[in-house]
Amino acid sequence: MMTTSHMNGHVTESDGGGGGGSGGVESNQEEPQQWHREMAVDCPGDLGARTLPVRRSAQLERIRQHQEDLRRRREEEGRNRQELDLNASIRLKKLSQNPKVGIDNPTFDPIEGPVGPLGLPPNLGAPTLLELEELLMSLKQVQHCLSDAQSQEDVELVLQLVQKTDFQKAFNIHNSVAQHMNRPSPPFPQTDRAQGLAQEVQSMVHNSQHKEGLELNTLLSSPHVQAVLLAHDCVAEQEMQLEPLTPDDHCETLTQWGGETVKIVCIEKARDIPLGATVRNDMDSVIISRIVKGGAAERSGLLHEGDEVLEINGVEIRGKDVNEVFDILADMHGNLTFILIPSPQTKPPPIKETVVHVKAHFDYDPSDDPYVPCRELGLCFQKGDILHIISQDDPNWWQAYRDGDEDNQPLAGLVPGKSFQQQREAMKQTIEEDKEPEKSGKLWCAKKNKKKRKKLLYNAKQNDDYDNEEILTYEEMALYHQPANRKRPIALIGPPNCGQNELRQRLLSSEPDRFGGAVPHTTRNRRDVEVSGRDYHFVSRQAFDMDATAGKFIESGEFEKNLYGTSTDSVRQLVNTGKICLLCLHTQSLKILRNSDLKPYIIFIAPPSQERLRALLAKESKNPKLEELRDIIEKAREMEQNFGHLFDAAIVNTDQDKAYQELLRLINKLDTEPQWVPSSWLR
Repeated sequence: MMTTSHMNGHVTESDGGGGGGSGGVESNQEEPQQWHREMAVDCPGDLGARTLPVRRSAQLERIRQHQEDLRRRREEEGRNRQELDLNASIRLKKLSQNPKVGIDNPTFDPIEGPVGPLGLPPNLGAPTLLELEELLMSLKQVQHCLSDAQSQEDVELVLQLVQKTDFQKAFNIHNSVAQHMNRPSPPFPQTDRAQGLAQEVQSMVHNSQHKEGLELNTLLSSPHVQAVLLAHDCVAEQEMQLEPLTPDDHCETLTQWGGETVKIVCIEKARDIPLGATVRNDMDSVIISRIVKGGAAERSGLLHEGDEVLEINGVEIRGKDVNEVFDILADMHGNLTFILIPSPQTKPPPIKETVVHVKAHFDYDPSDDPYVPCRELGLCFQKGDILHIISQDDPNWWQAYRDGDEDNQPLAGLVPGKSFQQQREAMKQTIEEDKEPEKSGKLWCAKKNKKKRKKLLYNAKQNDDYDNEEILTYEEMALYHQPANRKRPIALIGPPNCGQNELRQRLLSSEPDRFGGAVPHTTRNRRDVEVSGRDYHFVSRQAFDMDATAGKFIESGEFEKNLYGTSTDSVRQLVNTGKICLLCLHTQSLKILRNSDLKPYIIFIAPPSQERLRALLAKESKNPKLEELRDIIEKAREMEQNFGHLFDAAIVNTDQDKAYQELLRLINKLDTEPQWVPSSWLR
């Protein structure tokens, strides 16, 4: 269980020892000590050292006195209702003046003879069912005996209803259901090993000289009887396990406590399974504010958001601070008995949510997040991590597991919701823009544009283009295993002089039957030794411009007044042959490649340290200047920062041979293991 304040921000100690909110999401640096608004009660022990002053006051006694007064008032009202004057009813007054009005209904005549515990004959647990004809006859008799015209008219309406076909069908269904509902339940099985008993009997009568023994042995050996015994044992085993008398049963009971309707909940909590709930203070009340997936509370389904906790294992909770609740529950294990006031807001029963798999496009550390509702539950992750979102009940804070941590992480962690993350990042960018000093000579129109941009950032949720391009949050993913006859293209990305071109050429030379390069397009004239479609696709400048305008080129450029480009059609043609297409691309080309149906696998070739990079380039007879080395490393940092969310893997090229082996390992893994790809690729 966790602890929560009722404010959206930090909880600080006030002069009056009230533990009130700090008034918003800003952190108060003047306070020497702060508490976050939620805290895990059954997290490791070091988290329980923080406590707040006790807030017990005369208010608790006033609550108790109010409950006692309410109980007495309810009892007095109940006695008054029992003493109502029957003559206040006009109908009862008429009946008392004419007691002989009415007829005897034979259906309710007392049954002569022995009776059971409910006043019924033995072995008769259901009331006698009235047939339709008897019902019609009784109504007609009642109608003739009534002298009041209004009453006769009422009975006539009932008769018309009874004679309708729909009513008669419903009446017959009611009788059939009632008859079956009151039948005695099937007998409880005596054993779940009928097969074993049959085998024992067979061994006893196997050598019998009697005709009956041989006949019984043959009967028990038949496949049909053995199948029946097997079915009996399967059903009996389930029936005999329906009510295990174990101490870990989860149960819920409604009762009266202190003049209020409460429910008593029993939950079995093991030492290695956290309770998985958060609480907050509302005046002197302790309210459950969140149920965390994976905990004992969520598994039992008996605790709900909004329930007020009155007692836990006999310890009174109302009036205690949430940190006191932490101390109380820190060492509680085994059977926990909660006395709760049910939430006044009834929610529909939870449906099983579909797990959504996303790739994180930003780094997140809950210890640096002032908005996380429970820092102990915050889930730390890095850009590129796969998260399994198992609950989006709270749109601002999702519950998730990191890929691979499901077995080691008993409770789900909290991560920012997509819209919430986009909005606060937009606000952060707006604030940073406001802090920038205005340059001299700035035009008024520039200020107007800036305000317009600020409005755009603040309403980031309403601008899909801006969300997708500027504020990176999550991308929904799915597992994909590439077909044997359609390999994914390999795109090598990196700054100049980092070795991606050399690695590509080495793969093409070592396994030409497995790897290949897409045939580029060009507008230059064909040379005598060149073959169109093998060396280049030779096209006119007009055709090239039309294809470029249509977005058919992954990347293109001009060299010596001739246009060159690599098209998605060229890559697709090579992929259709069963080969792996190797590409060396600029980062600006990744968007077009990813928006195609080619499903590329993008590998970032990163430079090593400055000294190691100088040594690698020296082997290639290159002697770069110090500024050039710094530019390469800085360019790699910018590429990773701006486009790192598009990379599937990264290789630091400290050694050409090691980098080649790692590249080959990653490519081979695509044949043996499914990989996470954007779910939009598979739709």
